[in-house]
Amino acid sequence: MPTMKVHFTDRLVAALKPHDGGERTIYWEPSRHGVGALGLRVSTSTKTFVYQFWKDGKARMMTVGRYPRMSLAEAHKAAGDAMLLLERGGDPAEKTVSDNERKKAAVTVNDLAAEYLAKHAKPNKKTWKEDERILNHDVLPVLGKRRIEDVRRREHVHLIDDIVLRGAPTAANRCLAVTRKMFNVAVKRGLLEHSPFALMEMPAKAGRRERLLDQDELKTFLANLGDLPLWPPTAMALLVELLTAQRSGEVVALQWVDVKLDDAMWTIPKEKAKNGNEHRVPLTPPVVRLLTAAQRIDMGKGAVFPARDDGTAMVQTATARALHRHHTKLAKEKFSPHDLRRTATTHMASIGVQRLVLAKVLNHIDGAVTAIYDRYSYDAEKREALEKWATYLDTLGLEAAVAKLEAKAAWQTEGKWWEKRKVRLANIGGAAA
Repeated sequence: MPTMKVHFTDRLVAALKPHDGGERTIYWEPSRHGVGALGLRVSTSTKTFVYQFWKDGKARMMTVGRYPRMSLAEAHKAAGDAMLLLERGGDPAEKTVSDNERKKAAVTVNDLAAEYLAKHAKPNKKTWKEDERILNHDVLPVLGKRRIEDVRRREHVHLIDDIVLRGAPTAANRCLAVTRKMFNVAVKRGLLEHSPFALMEMPAKAGRRERLLDQDELKTFLANLGDLPLWPPTAMALLVELLTAQRSGEVVALQWVDVKLDDAMWTIPKEKAKNGNEHRVPLTPPVVRLLTAAQRIDMGKGAVFPARDDGTAMVQTATARALHRHHTKLAKEKFSPHDLRRTATTHMASIGVQRLVLAKVLNHIDGAVTAIYDRYSYDAEKREALEKWATYLDTLGLEAAVAKLEAKAAWQTEGKWWEKRKVRLANIGGAAA
């Protein structure tokens, strides 16, 4: 492996390549006698800072960090710390191995969640499955791989804020309660000295939300949605939420594999449904039109409403953030995606849809004894209810709203640039695989 001596600068480190087209070269800064030197090992794909020193008459080399994740300044500091330890008689390599072993043995939030559920929640709480659902849905995807001692209160504040923003303040309260309890258990079991969530207040006041859009607001919503500067799948998802009365998270996560446009049916598998029950959602003609338009924006990742950057399903808060930014153009007061579900339910009741059918549309669980033996699908009744709802919205401007979004989807995919974008995303996906 060729070696060369240079004086590192940020610009030089960024530009260095293997010498003479080779596979790997180590560039060294001038060494200080007896305390070693900082080097940069450069291959065709990676750059890694290393530190070479002499201990007991033998040359030793240790990895310092990967560039650009570690900057040159950080590498100099790490090498300086190693030099100081060496001058004091220590062994930098042994300390690095010890630190790495400590990191590998550290408890992650995933580990803590498993211990909390097994040793506290399951033995002591009848509702432990709800704790498990909250952790799997909201906490572990964000913090799961973090070491518990590295988790900071501010990170959890952002996590809770996102849940409130998607229109689920009660869910935010529950998430904080479960996470705070889990970290308190960590303190009691000696895994932590202090919980980062001590004295953290609930983000939302207790009480039922009553916000729904009245008839005038529905007219405004339908008239202006297609004119907003939104990524078309985001606007489409919002209108589908209103037309189907389904949960926001289930709409934005919709996959083509779960949709049959020829049968005008969307099946939410039990693994994806909030209550764990498979749910069939009849698709009215306006929804079929929207999904047909969405096929133009399909990026090959299976998502009906793909994210702009990578083509996978949008994050759950995407529609909530859109409403947060543009609510003044859509209604008189702020509202959330969940308020669209409540709006649809309330107006359907007002136009004569029966309570039992509404419950079936919403996929609510009926705890009555008769419900246990009731295996009728109610597909026909649900379709009739949703078509009645779509007909009502037609009187408020639904046709024009759907047409605008169809045109926007067509405009979004005009030109060769769109095909190039799809190819680029496909290549990124293939490289990641």
